[in-house]
Amino acid sequence: MTASTSSQFFGFDFTPSPTQDTDIAQHLGFLPGLKEMLMVRQVHALEHATVWVLAEMQQVAQGSASRDDWGGMSTDEGFYLYGAVETEHLRRAVAVALQRLTSGEWNLAVHPRCGTNLSVGMLMTAGLAAGLTVVLPKDPLGQLLGFGMAAATAASLSPDVGSLAQRYVTTAIPFNLAIADVSAKGDRWGQPMHFVRVSWLD
Repeated sequence: MTASTSSQFFGFDFTPSPTQDTDIAQHLGFLPGLKEMLMVRQVHALEHATVWVLAEMQQVAQGSASRDDWGGMSTDEGFYLYGAVETEHLRRAVAVALQRLTSGEWNLAVHPRCGTNLSVGMLMTAGLAAGLTVVLPKDPLGQLLGFGMAAATAASLSPDVGSLAQRYVTTAIPFNLAIADVSAKGDRWGQPMHFVRVSWLD
């Protein structure tokens, strides 16, 4: 994966800066929940990058295309990683992911299986369907056709729009994060799970 050098969006430069979230927290720290939101965005990027690195490590070890069987959930304290992985491998993957992200490989913050893509797809489908029901005939066939068109359009656009949403809204480069701990846990159904705890660096 190549390093990103600049992020242009609608003519604005969104190149990540090492002090961007620190500056926001200092100027708008009076807003309730702001620091937690900033942390979740950074943790979300680290979660995605960790999954990319784990997949790369697995591919190197097996000498073939890897199966990405991991899922994650980010919080303001760290992220849960669901799926089988050795704790030491995960510890190494998280450290590599953090180093690569903060060194410029910002594309690692975006993952095609992120729930953001699903949410964007559902919102686009609902919005397009609502818009098309206004302009299409009110008979059941016309409405069904409109919903089908909305779903097809949303399905084709949502991966790209979801990637943009991840890049500019739901993730941020984790310049303020330090890895505190990686611990193995089990979920309520006995499935393998780890929690990667992070701390905030001002």
